[in-house]
Amino acid sequence: MKIKFAIFLTLFAMNFSARLSAQPYLELDESGYQSVLQRSKKEHKPIFYMLYATWCTHCNKMKKEVFTDTLVIHFMNKNFVVAGQDIEKGEGEMFKKKYGVKFFPTFVFIDQDGNELYNISGEYKSEHFIAEAKNALTKEKQLPYLEKEFLSDVSNPDKCLAYLSALNKGRDRSLLSPIAHKYLATQTEAQLVSSINWKIIANGVTDIQSREFQYVMAHQKEFEAVASAKRIQRKMENIVTEMLTPAFEMRDTITYEKKRRIAQKINTVKNDSLLFDFDMKMAEKTKNWKKYKAVTLASTDKFLSKNARALEDIASNYLKYVADTESLKYAIDWALQSAKLNETYDSQILLSKLYQKIQNKSEAIAWATKAKNRNAAMGWKTKEADEILLALGQK
Repeated sequence: MKIKFAIFLTLFAMNFSARLSAQPYLELDESGYQSVLQRSKKEHKPIFYMLYATWCTHCNKMKKEVFTDTLVIHFMNKNFVVAGQDIEKGEGEMFKKKYGVKFFPTFVFIDQDGNELYNISGEYKSEHFIAEAKNALTKEKQLPYLEKEFLSDVSNPDKCLAYLSALNKGRDRSLLSPIAHKYLATQTEAQLVSSINWKIIANGVTDIQSREFQYVMAHQKEFEAVASAKRIQRKMENIVTEMLTPAFEMRDTITYEKKRRIAQKINTVKNDSLLFDFDMKMAEKTKNWKKYKAVTLASTDKFLSKNARALEDIASNYLKYVADTESLKYAIDWALQSAKLNETYDSQILLSKLYQKIQNKSEAIAWATKAKNRNAAMGWKTKEADEILLALGQK
């Protein structure tokens, strides 16, 4: 009897523990687009689709931290048919084209016929996510309503901005440009300088050569008065970044150089620094070390003299990919400046190797010894320093 009771207590405890550890989760219907549409018609509820990628940390964080929140689970299941699609499998490509998916995760709210009601992307806290889901249920905040309102009077800035703001939550900014330009075409150049027109330009204009952006650059002080110098500068940086990034990511050097010539027309120190960063990373990405050397020799001292990490990275690339002594001397100067800003074991080892590469044995030994003594004093490994010293004939 005691044995049976003990077994009963054990099973009860295991079951109770399992129930405690079982975490509620917002289950995504991944049975397929048509199946989800049929569910929507049957249940008389709009559809919420999470479009994700398995490698996307933001997607996984949303699933782990937000979709396990009981308030989120209750609200979503009550008001939507909840569905999901791995964007890299099955019907993923169809979703990309149909709903303009550019970022992960993207959350699309659609009606039973597949018409898009609302579109957001990125990470959200639970309360903000529920607020956006409520927007998706509100007719006056849905995309079809906002589009209709805008098209009924394209000269109305409030309607234009409301539509752009809703689209901007989930769409690539380049897709917003035609809407912004449709409204801005109703404005004379003199009318462009206003608070609301600046917001429309900031949210919807992506073409550096457009009339509106050219006017902003020519009348920067006037726009700073209705916005701020910081916002104007940020827009200039964003428009360049948005223009160059696609070619950069595709390693398309021809398109990149073409776009870069346009971007260079923004003649500011900030923009020059941004272009230098793009040029350097493009050369590194395409393994064009001749170009990389030309870019870094021209502008590293100008833009990165206070950035220890960047100086060390550039010097490390010279160690790996540059052979001529004169260029390596520049790398040593950058590594020395990096060590001055933040001297570490790694920066000391880098300097030792650079000196070793230009056959300056005494400096190579000095920096390797310094690195060895530093780590030894802290009880850390000194293997790399020991190997350098051994190679240089030091025991």
